[in-house]
Amino acid sequence: MAKSKEKKDIVEKEFVAFPDVAADVINVLLYKGKSVVDVVNLQAGPTEFIYQGGEKLRNEYEDLCKYELADGRIKLMYLIANQSRTDGKMLLRKAGYTGGAYREQYEKKTRFLYPVIEFVLYWGKSRWEAGRNFRRLFSRKKISEEAWDYIDELKLHVFEMRHLPKEIRSLFRSDMRIVVDFLAEGNSYRSDRKVVHKAALIRMIKALSGEMPAEGEVEKWMEEQEIREEDDVKVCELFDQYVRQGRAEGEKIGERRGEERGIKKGEKIGEKRGKKIGEKTGEARRLVLDVENAMNFFRVTLEKACEGLGTTLEKYEEAKRSI
Repeated sequence: MAKSKEKKDIVEKEFVAFPDVAADVINVLLYKGKSVVDVVNLQAGPTEFIYQGGEKLRNEYEDLCKYELADGRIKLMYLIANQSRTDGKMLLRKAGYTGGAYREQYEKKTRFLYPVIEFVLYWGKSRWEAGRNFRRLFSRKKISEEAWDYIDELKLHVFEMRHLPKEIRSLFRSDMRIVVDFLAEGNSYRSDRKVVHKAALIRMIKALSGEMPAEGEVEKWMEEQEIREEDDVKVCELFDQYVRQGRAEGEKIGERRGEERGIKKGEKIGEKRGKKIGEKTGEARRLVLDVENAMNFFRVTLEKACEGLGTTLEKYEEAKRSI
C-alpha cells in the first residue's frame, strides 16, 4: 500500500513538473487563465528545506518548487503540494514549508528576497472539508477576538482537481486539460486534443484511476506501437494505438482458431467455405478484443465502448457467442 502511494506521488510530481504544465497550472488556478507566468521564466527550485530543530538538523519536503524569474532575479517562489487525501493539519505543514523557504532567505542562503506562494492540488474523490485557515483549524479553542488580532493569518489554498467547474477546466492549455476533463467527465470523456507528454499522461490517468503501471510498462508499450514523444498524436489516436495492440493479438489468435475451425468444417463442406468461416471467426475475435480493450482503457460501460467503436451491443454479443 505504501509503495503504491509512493509511486502515485511520483507520477503526480513528474506530470506537474513539466514547465508547460506547471506554468499552465499557476496561470489558470492562481491568475484565472491570464498568461502571467511564462514557461521561459520558470526554473526548478529546491524541494527540501533544512532547519535547526533543537540539537538536530531537520528538513521539510515539498512536492514541487518553481521559481519565477524576472531580469535574472527570483520574483516569486511557487510551492505546489499534491494531495490524494484530505489532511486536517495540512495548514500546519504549509507553515513549515513556507517558513523553511523564508528562513533560508533570513539566513542569507539566497541572494534575493522574494515572496512564497504555496498551494495544494487535491486529487481525491471526496470534497475537501478540512480547515483552510487558522480560525477553522482552532475553532474548538476558546480564543478571544482580542487574541485573534495578534494571531498571524495563514490560508491554505486548495484546488479540488476532480471538481473544477467547466469554465475553469476550459482555461487549461497544456495536457492538464486532458486530465481534469477526464476526471470530471468520466465515461463520457472524448477529445481530439493533441498530447504533448504522452507517457507521463498515460501514467497520470492510470494512477488517478487507481491502476499503477509497472516500471517501464508504458514506455515499452509506446515502443511496440511505434509512438514517439515528439509525434503529433491526439487523445483519440493514442487510444486507437492502445486498442491496436489488442487488435493485433486478436488477429493472430482469431486467424489461428478460425483456420482450425475452418479446416475441420472444410473437411466436410469444402476448403473454400472453411476459409470463410476462419475469416469470420477472426473478425469476431478482433471486434470482441477491441470493445473489451476500450472498456478497460477508458473505464467505460460495454454500451459506451461499443458506441465509441461504431458498433452495437448486439453485434458484440453475437461475436462473443461465435468464438
